Amino acid sequence: MPRITRAAIIQASDALPGSDDLSAIKKAMIDKHITLIQEAADKGANICCLQEIFYGPYFCAEQDKRWYDLAEPIPDGPTIKLMQELAKNHKMVMVVPIYELAMTGVYFNTAAVIDEHGSYLGKYRKHHIPHCKPGFWEKFYFKPGNGGYPVFDTTFGKIGIYICYDRHFPEGARALGLNGAEIVFNPSATVAGLSEYLWKLEQPAHAVANQYYVGAINRVGTEAPWNIGHFYGQSYFCDPRGQIMVEGSRNDDEVVVADLDLDKIREVRDTWQFFRDRRPESYGSLTEI
Repeated sequence: MPRITRAAIIQASDALPGSDDLSAIKKAMIDKHITLIQEAADKGANICCLQEIFYGPYFCAEQDKRWYDLAEPIPDGPTIKLMQELAKNHKMVMVVPIYELAMTGVYFNTAAVIDEHGSYLGKYRKHHIPHCKPGFWEKFYFKPGNGGYPVFDTTFGKIGIYICYDRHFPEGARALGLNGAEIVFNPSATVAGLSEYLWKLEQPAHAVANQYYVGAINRVGTEAPWNIGHFYGQSYFCDPRGQIMVEGSRNDDEVVVADLDLDKIREVRDTWQFFRDRRPESYGSLTEI
């Protein structure tokens, strides 16, 4: 029988635009996502991935240490504990990107992975940290990831994670493929402009080069008071041939669902032998620069 995994990705707008109450912002976003996670479960999803730092706005649009208060330890913080209960109740693997407090004064942009029994499997910490206009001041908030490129072996497939700006770097995408990933999720927060062109170029290219499925997630709407641009949604899944299978809207909160035939990975890899024909012995200089 074919190995079919029904996967869901969630794109959502800021639930309390312009609010200064961090506790209220966090609660409103979590409450919104509980409803959307329920929708994913009702649609039969086996796996569900949320957007980058799902429980708040994209606060990296400014540099203000008050946002440090949104960070939580993983897996012992309240948000991951709640998501473990939801994963167990819905019998659904979940990828949950939050702001991680590793120790006093040390923070990461991290996604936790939880299995369908509610067990915590591990986490991925974003490696590549931007610091640039029009308001992506992430080095103020995040230490670069130090946990490598793990792949999580779940009942519904081998999952890898790459977070937002990571997608501009093919090396980590290749590492995930070599580590056995069948589905790679890229939770993001990116606005219209140059990146919108790249949005449907880079990640299908990763899917082709590494012959796995990609689930690309982007939030929607504008976020006051910064208004750095329009988060253009268009979350999508693409297959191991780089073909977009299903795509979300540009403006609306949405649960995007696709049936992923994991057996197609072998079919594609038996046709295009990219992993066989690699020449790693010739690539040494890539890590010397």
